[in-house]
Amino acid sequence: MDNSPTPKVETSQSTPTPPAKIWRCFSGAFIAGSLGMILYRFMTTIAVTFANKPVTSDNPAVVNISAAVRTLVVGIVALGAGVFAIAAVGLFLLGMQLAVQRLMGRSKSSSQT
Repeated sequence: MDNSPTPKVETSQSTPTPPAKIWRCFSGAFIAGSLGMILYRFMTTIAVTFANKPVTSDNPAVVNISAAVRTLVVGIVALGAGVFAIAAVGLFLLGMQLAVQRLMGRSKSSSQT
């Protein structure tokens, strides 16, 4: 006789996720855009600071490593700015799509009555 418990399969329906709210999309786009702009300005400040303070060394390894580190720092901040900018554009477009769908849904329902 096998005393191992048999697994129970749940057949309950999962609750549907609530639809995205338009104001959440636009506020998220504003926040992501603000963070992207802050990171972009931070990146330009870092790049100008690096350009104004060149590495003065006779050792070529030091010059190469410092150039690599400077490029890496500016690149990572630029990547962050780009990610937030793309997220802001995507959220803004999602908000516009939801607004158009809401307007089209209201116009269809009002024309049927």
